[in-house]
Amino acid sequence: MNARALALLAATGASAIYGANHTIAKGLMPDVIGPYGFILLRVSGAGLLFWLLSFLFPHEKIDRKDLWRIIACAFFGMVLNMNMFFQGLELSTPINSSVVITLAPVLLLILSAVFLKEKITLLKTLGIGLGLGGALLLILFGAKSQPNAPNIPLGNFLFIINAASYSVYLIMVKPLVAKYSSITLMKLFFLFAILMNLPIGWEQFSEVAWASLGFSEVWKLCFVVIGTTVLTYLFNIYALKQLSPSTIGAFIYLQPVLASVFAILAGVDAMTPLRFGAAALIFIGVFLSTRKPKTAL
Repeated sequence: MNARALALLAATGASAIYGANHTIAKGLMPDVIGPYGFILLRVSGAGLLFWLLSFLFPHEKIDRKDLWRIIACAFFGMVLNMNMFFQGLELSTPINSSVVITLAPVLLLILSAVFLKEKITLLKTLGIGLGLGGALLLILFGAKSQPNAPNIPLGNFLFIINAASYSVYLIMVKPLVAKYSSITLMKLFFLFAILMNLPIGWEQFSEVAWASLGFSEVWKLCFVVIGTTVLTYLFNIYALKQLSPSTIGAFIYLQPVLASVFAILAGVDAMTPLRFGAAALIFIGVFLSTRKPKTAL
């Protein structure tokens, strides 16, 4: 198998892990661990693993002027982003979460226009409108609650904050990626994420009855820490060696399909006509808003 095929396989693997995470993480909250405590566990475990990995790589000195950007990246990428996603997942459903997060490329486009002065065409504007319309359809007209999903509209709204926060993170991290290695950035991001998440998640983290957890709960917790956090970053780092960032970004569209299949097979969620229509609007909107204009011959 050639290097490009392996890179595509790595990117697909990362999307598959993210897709399964919607259901696996949902099954742990709130009975086993609260969402904020879950985030503290996730960043602490991933931070420890990234720091251990960093000893295998050359040490890099960080410019003092980049410190504020590193802290901001940690906040938007590993604090606000993760907390809004897990809190939303506790209130909403796995399929809703996987659909709404596909708004990230659309939100990224809007933020890029504001902060990076990228041009937004009429086609992209139409795409943005359709994507936001699909998200609003889920929030305003979807089911208000169902078993294990007590406040679906609020949960879906938190998913939008999650997607917006991740988009800000992608814009802010861009100059750092060109300057430092991924391992160096990850160990620093997660270090600051631990410090910021500690006061938020410590109460829920400390309430977990760790000694009485069964095998089912333990492997699911390990999956989120090792799989969803560490392996996905490493898979995407490997994929970036052969593929462009835009190509890897397109793999986010696999997540709703994989997440829906996993949730339906696990019997924890179901596809409805409203969700199907909202998903179609979001997918069409993302497709239009991320299309590259044809160059003149």
